[in-house]
Amino acid sequence: MTETENNLKPRIGVFSLTGCAGDQLMILNLEDTLIELLSKFDIKSFQEASSYSENTNLDIAFVEGSVSTEHDLKTLKNIREKSSLLIAIGDCAVNGCVQAMRNKQTSIAERMIDVYGVEDNIYKTFEPKGVGEYVKVDFEIPGCPIEKEEALNALISLLNGDAPLIPDYPVCVECKLNGYPCVIIEEGKPCLGPIITAGCDARCPGLGLDCVGCRGPIKGETNAKAELEALRKRGYADKYIINRLRFFAGNFDDIQILGVKENSKGDK
Repeated sequence: MTETENNLKPRIGVFSLTGCAGDQLMILNLEDTLIELLSKFDIKSFQEASSYSENTNLDIAFVEGSVSTEHDLKTLKNIREKSSLLIAIGDCAVNGCVQAMRNKQTSIAERMIDVYGVEDNIYKTFEPKGVGEYVKVDFEIPGCPIEKEEALNALISLLNGDAPLIPDYPVCVECKLNGYPCVIIEEGKPCLGPIITAGCDARCPGLGLDCVGCRGPIKGETNAKAELEALRKRGYADKYIINRLRFFAGNFDDIQILGVKENSKGDK
C-alpha cells in the first residue's frame, strides 16, 4: 500500500481513561471481521491492541473510561483537541458507570482513608464522570461493556460517512419483540428494563434474569420516579431500588432528585 493510499483512509485512535479496557476488548472480539474492517482505517493508536501510538491529528477518536484524575482530564482534552469526531464508548465514558456509584455519597477524603489510610488526595482524584462533562462528545455508544455488533455497525456507519444508530428506547421493547415474559409482572423481580437503553437484545430477561441497568438510563426520557413506584409496590425498599440504579448510573440526575428513603418494607 502506498503512502498516498494510506493517507486517504480515516485516521482513528482508540483510547482508555479510568476503566477496565473491556470496551476495547469487545472491538478486538470482532475477530472474523476485525482485520478487514480495520484495514479500511489508518490506526494511529489502539492501546489494547498495540504498544504503537502516534500523537497526531485524528478523524475519529474512540474513548473509553471515566474522567477520574487530573491525568485523565489532561489526556482527554488533548484527544479532543486533535480529533474531528470524539465517540464515547462504554458506560464509564458515557456517565461514569461503576466508579461513580458512590458519587455525592462519600467525600474523596473519606474514600482515601478507607482505601489507603490517609486523608490527603495523593493521587489527585475526583468524582468519576463521563467524558461529556468536560469536552464535546459527538456520539455515545453505551454498555458495560459495549456490544461488539454495535461497535461493528458504528465503524461501518462512520466509514460510510453516516452517524452511528444507537437505540433511544428501553430494554422492554426488545423483550416484547422477542416474546419474553415480563419478569416484573410475572415474577416480581426488580428489573430496570423500563428505563434502561436497549441494544443488548434483552439478554438478561431472555434468560429469566432481571435487567441490572448495565447500558445506562435512556437520556432525556427516563422516568426513574415511575420505576421506583412500580418496584415499591412489589415490596422493594427505596434504598434497595436506588442503589440498584446507582450501580451503573451514579451520576444520573434523577437519582439525586429521588434521594434515598428508608421505608417499612425493609432492604429487600
